[in-house]
Amino acid sequence: MSNSEITIFVVEDDANIRFGLEEVLRAEGYGLLSCERGDEAIPEIAKALPDLVLLDVMLPGKSGYEIAQELRKDGCRIPILMLTAKGQEMDKVVGLNSGADDYVTKPFSIVELLARVKALLRRSNGWDVAGAERETEPESTFSVGNATVDAANYEISLDGETASLTPRELELLRYLHGHRGEVLSRDRILEAVWGVKYFGTTRTLDQCVAQVRKKIGDAGRDPQCLVTVHGVGYKLV
Repeated sequence: MSNSEITIFVVEDDANIRFGLEEVLRAEGYGLLSCERGDEAIPEIAKALPDLVLLDVMLPGKSGYEIAQELRKDGCRIPILMLTAKGQEMDKVVGLNSGADDYVTKPFSIVELLARVKALLRRSNGWDVAGAERETEPESTFSVGNATVDAANYEISLDGETASLTPRELELLRYLHGHRGEVLSRDRILEAVWGVKYFGTTRTLDQCVAQVRKKIGDAGRDPQCLVTVHGVGYKLV
């Protein structure tokens, strides 16, 4: 898939930042749509069905956290890259728990922003940025512990209950499943799932693992399926 076939929806109330984002992304060949109010974003996104949403946190009418939560609750699986001026770790954690797949903290570099956009698009679409198809067709359904993952529908089923998966959670589960029984370092997982140009910290991975554990029924003090290998990373038993 070429960049010209990709549409990015920007939700940002600061006109200068919004125009700057539009200019940079158009220069990369992406199609652009935008909205400046949080309370107008969800119906506009539902109508446009973009390939990725750049979502500011502090918005008039409705916060980015609320928008992400409502989109995920409604079954929307579009990748969300959250834009925040806040530097506190807990604010980033809240964003990820709300349904965002990744975040950048303002002020951010254009190189970092584009790297994160490309990584999310690559993982969610199953294509690399240049348009080359993956070498092997991934499994559409596979098991992780007692849970069953439906990759085609971004869903996971456990004990008769079904939950939605974000693109990042699905990619993490898929990678772990493909290397089950193998001890994987945090850096290796970040490179494989978040992309080689990922600029964040391993805390992002740890938060994603925590969410995945809840969905596979492996949360608690002593996980039995997705285990922590202290000082190294994780292993899917």
